Amino acid sequence: MNQYSQKSKEELLALKEELEAQYEKKKALNLQLDMSRGKPGTSQLNISMGIMDTLSSDSSLLASDGTDCRNYGGLDGIPEARQLMAEMMGTLPEHVIVFGNASLTIMYDAISRSYTHGVLGSTPWCKLDQIKFLCPVPGYDRHFAITERFGIEMINIPMNEDGPDMDLVEKLVSSDAAIKGIWCVPKYSNPQGVCYSDETVRRFANLKPAADDFRIYWDNAYAIHHLYEDNQPEILDIISECEKAGNPNLVYEFASTSKVSFSGAGIAALATSPANLEDVKKQLTIQTIGYDKLNQLRHARFFKNLDGLKAHMKKHANEMRPKFEIVLDILEKELADTGTGTWTKPLGGYFISFDSMEGCAKKIVEKCREAGVVLTNAGATFPYGNDPNDTNIRIAPSFPTPEEMAQATELFTLCVKLVSIEKLLAK
Repeated sequence: MNQYSQKSKEELLALKEELEAQYEKKKALNLQLDMSRGKPGTSQLNISMGIMDTLSSDSSLLASDGTDCRNYGGLDGIPEARQLMAEMMGTLPEHVIVFGNASLTIMYDAISRSYTHGVLGSTPWCKLDQIKFLCPVPGYDRHFAITERFGIEMINIPMNEDGPDMDLVEKLVSSDAAIKGIWCVPKYSNPQGVCYSDETVRRFANLKPAADDFRIYWDNAYAIHHLYEDNQPEILDIISECEKAGNPNLVYEFASTSKVSFSGAGIAALATSPANLEDVKKQLTIQTIGYDKLNQLRHARFFKNLDGLKAHMKKHANEMRPKFEIVLDILEKELADTGTGTWTKPLGGYFISFDSMEGCAKKIVEKCREAGVVLTNAGATFPYGNDPNDTNIRIAPSFPTPEEMAQATELFTLCVKLVSIEKLLAK
């Protein structure tokens, strides 16, 4: 009988004493491991070093259309970079603008532009009494930080195995004109690793919003971030599905090479309808004279096409997969029959989502921190940092080495057990 909830008080107290001794030994190791963000590890960054040799002082620096990449201009991005990002996103280059190094910046600007100048001629959000946004949970903390920054009311939408609760999404979007958008990570979602089903994507494309300026913020951050070569879920292209549904302007899709090439020096893109692109460019023509075309050229020549991207991502998978499997193996070995938590087993992306017993997540994260392992703050995967059940913890295996990942996960399971026992004893 290993289920902690079935043990007697005496058994729990004896187990607690044993686990506390183990915890003190772990603390004595003086670990200093940071798993708070999905940062690529050094070995992953090394995979892309060849990109630094793609251009040199004697390289041709003309894009395929003759644009001199050293000079001003080229607001949409050079053709070969638009083609590369379109292939990565599963759309067509005419839908794409290539920006700077971060898709987060594009998302922030999209919200800011809507707030100050409106969407396709609609009333700027700053002039409206109330603005709301739908937030699938658990979700990406930086999404929620953007909408919170603008004082936008965020509404939790539960996540299912095939994506957000679409019954609830459809009901809310069609009935409330104050709802202006929804955050989505459609493939290998952050943090659960969920891939939206074909039905979910089509239901998104067929939404009937009460607000003309409602948009789906489709952050396709992990489009090519598979862990397994023989098991790679694919999702439908949201842009073509919106066109089929007669809703071509409904979606903004975002992507970047931040976890493909270099996290601080990749390229990022927006894909959307021609009408939306023209609306965005009204701001861009004032905001910038053009983004870093040399970096765009560097990426296009290094990766060449989708096959080049896929070959490159196999190398990333070879670095990531062992770390994910170490975490999952230790969770299974240490916690599977204790009843102290559940976790996802993603096929790609950057995270594992762990759900503790109710009311335990913050204490688990704090206990890990005390022993030298920094996790993402409990609650961060919910708007306002408020997980109503205090259960969800995001595990980010990418940055530590496999050996460090094993140490960190062993400590994590120890903390889960201790905090769970304390909760049961408190009853």
